[in-house]
Amino acid sequence: MTTRYRVEYALKTHRRDQLIEWIKGLLAVPFVLLSQPTAIYEEDKPVVNAAQVSANGRYAQIMKDVEDLINDHIAHQKGPNPTVSKLRLLVPSVGSFFTKLPLQEAFEWQDQKRFISSRRFVAPSFNDIRLILNSAQVMSLVRGSRLELVTFDGDVTLYDDGESLNDDNPCIPRILDLMRKGVRIGIVTAAGYTEAEKYYERLHGLLDAVAASDSSHKLEHCLVVMGGESNFLFTYTPHSPCKLEPVPDADWHLPEMRDWTEENVTALLDVAEAALKDCIACMKLPVQVLRKKRAVGIFPSKGIRLSREQLEETVLVVQRIVEMSPAGKRIPFCAFNGGNDIFVDIGDKSWGVMACQRYFGGIEGSRSLHVGDQFLSAGANDFKVTLSTVCGGTQRPGVDTKQARLACTTAWIANPTETCQLLDEIAELEGGKAMT
Repeated sequence: MTTRYRVEYALKTHRRDQLIEWIKGLLAVPFVLLSQPTAIYEEDKPVVNAAQVSANGRYAQIMKDVEDLINDHIAHQKGPNPTVSKLRLLVPSVGSFFTKLPLQEAFEWQDQKRFISSRRFVAPSFNDIRLILNSAQVMSLVRGSRLELVTFDGDVTLYDDGESLNDDNPCIPRILDLMRKGVRIGIVTAAGYTEAEKYYERLHGLLDAVAASDSSHKLEHCLVVMGGESNFLFTYTPHSPCKLEPVPDADWHLPEMRDWTEENVTALLDVAEAALKDCIACMKLPVQVLRKKRAVGIFPSKGIRLSREQLEETVLVVQRIVEMSPAGKRIPFCAFNGGNDIFVDIGDKSWGVMACQRYFGGIEGSRSLHVGDQFLSAGANDFKVTLSTVCGGTQRPGVDTKQARLACTTAWIANPTETCQLLDEIAELEGGKAMT
């Protein structure tokens, strides 16, 4: 049963994506007008079947109309002086799009799996639209032969929260299939270890599988791990005991990172640490403070769970304090809710993805796909990678307009199972068969 708490929580503006909510509202109208919420008797079936066909047509037409609005938005954003599109007027928070999105076709694809137009009591949902957008983005990349780099978040995307990428993980053979087809792979994680051995402990299943399947070493340096959001880069090599070796900064640092000096990093982390301690005192949080080389955070003792309200209040307060400080205006940062802890990192995953693109020779954002689970604006560290598909790409805190570049196309998933389904869609669209 849906509780009042869950209903009210979902209505908070910081927990909603405006583009998806807008599309959901458009689809709600034909659902109300065409659904037949009655018991199915034999004599009702022709009416219900006709309503289903009609609903399918209306939903498909709406998605085609949104597709046309996106194409118009892309046309408006091109050129030296971009103008305001109709889509921007309707959804002010919408960001830039690197590729066109075949939404009508993606709807038909998902309708065959989720039976959206067959439902009489449950309207098209947030998740329906999220998955339609994911499919549209994949269709655009694969059919245009544009997919050259896929980056993944770790927790909740490739494996369950707090777990590791073990040998039996079903994502592994699908990732290997991408690598054999020439697609570069990046794991962009918030885990801020400075030693390769620590990343091997979390990702050993994938790293060992790549080594076992690549006796000729053709896949060497085709997989990278970006740690601390955007601070530590390691590349796959079979010659290392832990299958990873650090990459020199000069090979992946972006020009904008020259301002990430030790002085600026220390100043920002000092502000963030003070803000965290204020929250601890104000809400009497049973936590410890942990200061790292490029991050600072809080975490509770083993067995203690912080409430969702405490976590998000702390994230929003700390984010606001840091972004208003002089230190927060000099270099980018990311304040995020890790599920039962909170950390403030230097940089964010948009910088991490762009650094991976640079390391692999300058892959364009329109040829990259980032797969993650946290794309809502409050305390979500995948949010800042977004550009078009699933999130409205508002400017990130702590970065000026010139530097607020969006990294690549995105796919918003809810769990590792959805990641496998997304990778199967890619294989199927490329003419291969989905793996079991």
